[in-house]
Amino acid sequence: MPFQVWVLVALVLLAAVLRGLYGWWKYRGRRLVTCPENQRPAGVRLDSSRAALGGLLHPPKLQLMECTRWPEKAGCGQECLREIESRPGDCLVRNIVLQWYAGKSCCSCGRPFGAILAAGAQPAVLSADKMSVEWSEIPVDRLREILAESKPICFACHMANRMVQDHPDLITDRSLRT
Repeated sequence: MPFQVWVLVALVLLAAVLRGLYGWWKYRGRRLVTCPENQRPAGVRLDSSRAALGGLLHPPKLQLMECTRWPEKAGCGQECLREIESRPGDCLVRNIVLQWYAGKSCCSCGRPFGAILAAGAQPAVLSADKMSVEWSEIPVDRLREILAESKPICFACHMANRMVQDHPDLITDRSLRT
């Protein structure tokens, strides 16, 4: 076969791989949706691999892989997928959390939050009961509720608070000395 045919085949394969990767990236991660049945928040996860592979030749067919309302409601019609199809980025938990941190400062040390990268040290939240928790530990279906009553805390202050919470016997409080 001529060289041009090989180049064309390689370009078509590259386009298919890039489209698949884009589909996987677009539909990965935990999401917060409103359940159409009870109008309450629900945490879901899509089958992003299926969406990526199915979207190579035609629009992806979305399917839930997890839902916080399962197993009780596992046979639902998955009408919440319409919300994800209409605004896939808006219901992604990571995006919701990043918007919540935007323009805020740590409630403990006062340091402003800059860009929060996906890899590396992640900030946390200081809940109303003064417990420091990572946002990945918050149940997705309660995310907005907990964020509304919590304060942002940087990674360093979060780790210090966790040390006090988890190992109070190892902490010496010198602030009370005169």
